Amino acid sequence: MDAAVKPKGCTNLKLRQLSRVVTRHYDRFVAHVGLKNTQYSLLSHVVLLGPVRPTELARQMRIDASTLTRNLQPLIAQGWVRQLPGDDARSRSIEATDAGRAKRTARVVALHALLDEAMQRLDDFDDSSDD
Repeated sequence: MDAAVKPKGCTNLKLRQLSRVVTRHYDRFVAHVGLKNTQYSLLSHVVLLGPVRPTELARQMRIDASTLTRNLQPLIAQGWVRQLPGDDARSRSIEATDAGRAKRTARVVALHALLDEAMQRLDDFDDSSDD
């Protein structure tokens, strides 16, 4: 095999590097509304699953309870998520508020527009390189 076409480096490392670059861009995108990407993901899960028990939410997101609690606090403080009493005195439920649902919806619409634009630019680039 020609040395010029041999793969260099680790594919897994390259994928992880790409993921970090995408995450950095995503962080900047959601930061405009005062969210971190972890908080946006949490808000999205609460909107889709809620009202939901914290243990079920943590299980669905594959995170531990302390991480969930830490990430919920800013969302509760902003009024985007609220805790409700659960089935008994020891349990509780989490749900998105109207403001939280609106924030998620607005960001999803804006993000999808950005992704559509990126895909269109890539398609346009592919079309122009065929000429």
